Amino acid sequence: MAMNADIIDALPARDGHFRLESGYHTDLWLALDALFVDPREMAPRITALAARIRPHGVTAVCGSLLGGAFLAQALAIELGVEFYFSEPVPSNDASKMFGAEYRVPEALRSRIRGQRVALVDDVISAGSSVRATAIALTAAGASIAVVGALFVLGRIAIDHFASQSIPVESLGQRDFTMWDPSVCPLCAANMPLEDPR
Repeated sequence: MAMNADIIDALPARDGHFRLESGYHTDLWLALDALFVDPREMAPRITALAARIRPHGVTAVCGSLLGGAFLAQALAIELGVEFYFSEPVPSNDASKMFGAEYRVPEALRSRIRGQRVALVDDVISAGSSVRATAIALTAAGASIAVVGALFVLGRIAIDHFASQSIPVESLGQRDFTMWDPSVCPLCAANMPLEDPR
């Protein structure tokens, strides 16, 4: 379906040397900030992703602030289930691979206990925010029924959740170059990391 591929094709992109939240390095930065500016344009995609998530019998949807939470709220409305979000917190290990930490706000933790959750993000590459949110949800007593995204870049997140028997549903997937910093050819060429913001 063309509308699924053009999610990525329409995003502003920059070439360079970037560090993702996961710690991986990449040569392409996609600006996701404007993805939800036009809700009418996103509505068919929300409906399509909800149709993929619905068979998993979820009772709640959770996404990380910011983009994942926008998607989670729209999906919760479409699915008729509860909406939750996670937020990043400062981490002493943020510089290591997958060192980012997220938490479910205190006021929501008792409500999410026992929920069967669809954990979502707008676009997933290595999956740092969904992995960290999964830890927070499990600690709060929820179970992860499915991970969802409008689009998945690469296989790192898919393989991680497959190893935990958690399915990943998306509207599309394509290859995406990511390197562990220890083998990053851009680092080897002494190309400085850029701040994409």
